[in-house]
Amino acid sequence: MKNKTKSTAVDGAALADALVPVAFATMAVLNKIGAENDLSLTLLRVLGILRDRRPRMAELAEHLGLEKQTMSGLIARAEKRGLVARAQNLADGRATDVFLTEEGVALVERLLQQLRQALAPLTERLDAADRQQLQELLERML
Repeated sequence: MKNKTKSTAVDGAALADALVPVAFATMAVLNKIGAENDLSLTLLRVLGILRDRRPRMAELAEHLGLEKQTMSGLIARAEKRGLVARAQNLADGRATDVFLTEEGVALVERLLQQLRQALAPLTERLDAADRQQLQELLERML
């Protein structure tokens, strides 16, 4: 029984040792893409979230772990750039929704293409079945 416990602990350490450099490589790509497009990492995250949903400001702030005031400033700057817009929530008139503008949608599509190209040297090392399995495992982790 001791060997199984020790093996699990070692596997956990080995897994963390494998995940960290992948996370660093991914973050480096995101930072580079952000810098090339004059976008902070936080704004990249916002655009990624808004890609497939229209959250309330409060939900967006909570998801990102930001204070409401900080979130409002970030969204105001993105609005000035024409990337996002705000509108009254239809179900709750007191709440404000945030969503991508047409310009924001186009930018997100370009960013995703840049991200895919930048990560391709890493992901193309795997065959199609391994990439599919990795995708499924990563989705299950989150």
